[in-house]
Amino acid sequence: MNASLSDESIRDEIYAIVAKQAKLDVASLRPDATLKDLGVASLEAIELIFDIEEHFDITFPDEGANFDTDTVQHLIDAVRGALQAKSGGSEATA
Repeated sequence: MNASLSDESIRDEIYAIVAKQAKLDVASLRPDATLKDLGVASLEAIELIFDIEEHFDITFPDEGANFDTDTVQHLIDAVRGALQAKSGGSEATA
């Protein structure tokens, strides 16, 4: 994946990955839902993060992740920030 993805593309791809891991329909996802709300257990959340990192060819920092309270929107923002940092952009908003 490349850093020029639109916000909508990033959101759609995150939704698809989260829906697959949570075994839910994409249409049922909300940006304010936490992984815990979606029934994603801690080990599944770690696998989800690895899937996202692999899909977008990024690495999230180890600190700061809270799978019980981090929302789907937080994942979207984190991916956007990681992609911008990877491309050397200074527009990171995460």
